Amino acid sequence: MTTPAPLYAAVDIGGTKIAGALVDPDGRLRHRLQLPTPAQAPAPEVLAVVHRVLDRLAATPDWPAVTALGIGSAGPVDLAGGTVSPVNIPGWRRFPLVARAAAHPAVAARALPVRLAGDGVAMAAAEHWQGAARGAANALCLVVSTGVGAGLVLDGAVRPGPSGNAGHLGHITVELDGEPCPCGSRGCLEGIASGTAIARRALAAGWHPPGEDRTARAVAAAAEAGDGIALAAYDRAARALAAGIAATAALVDLDRVVVGGGVATAGDVLFEPLSRHLRAYAVLPYLDGLQLRRAELGTDAGLIGAAALCR
Repeated sequence: MTTPAPLYAAVDIGGTKIAGALVDPDGRLRHRLQLPTPAQAPAPEVLAVVHRVLDRLAATPDWPAVTALGIGSAGPVDLAGGTVSPVNIPGWRRFPLVARAAAHPAVAARALPVRLAGDGVAMAAAEHWQGAARGAANALCLVVSTGVGAGLVLDGAVRPGPSGNAGHLGHITVELDGEPCPCGSRGCLEGIASGTAIARRALAAGWHPPGEDRTARAVAAAAEAGDGIALAAYDRAARALAAGIAATAALVDLDRVVVGGGVATAGDVLFEPLSRHLRAYAVLPYLDGLQLRRAELGTDAGLIGAAALCR
């Protein structure tokens, strides 16, 4: 009798959604689902959604083949303590996510190991395994969505650092006198380039959304139609991203940058100004070959990356 190939349970936790899937050794997803994140709710309510995702995965006929659970979470994270403190989920501060996930009945019953990474690191692991960073020796992979996360590939391997937060680009300062950030600093990249920041900037500048849709996606649609305010909001976000990317590339000598996440679905509205501004900032001779690529795995990158942690 043939032994079934192992599967990995994967959970991707962000400020907007909590997704789950079972992932095979080739990175293919089965039984994918997602639920909205109650981001402003108390800690137990957010955990309850994670457990509901695990409940549904455990109810599938493929669950007996699962050998480990991987979790990619908005950060910062603490790998040593197994805790997370997502900036966009204020109820989770030093929240013991690994322990609470391991205590889920279906996980505990089989003593499944639980692996944790920040969402940017998970995305980097996914794109390096199956996506646009394949074959890159030194790459920066960004998730630009409700927040801005990133992960580093150095010398051919994903490098999360001792705490798990290496490459956490969203909370480097790109505007010295910028607005205060929920992280406690000010002028952070996330406060300029995230989807929520883009929408907020456009609204403050006088953009009139269609109906009640005040999202970055609606701003992108307006930009595609030539709306000057919407175009300016995306140009500002792209310029901030370019400054952060160029600084990172200069620091660790990168050869490739991969950008994904919900904001990246704006396509040329984001990537045209991003490419232009990156050329203006990444000017040192050893950055001449820096490649900018669009992520290939879309919104599934977090899940595929969480599974990659278990390989």
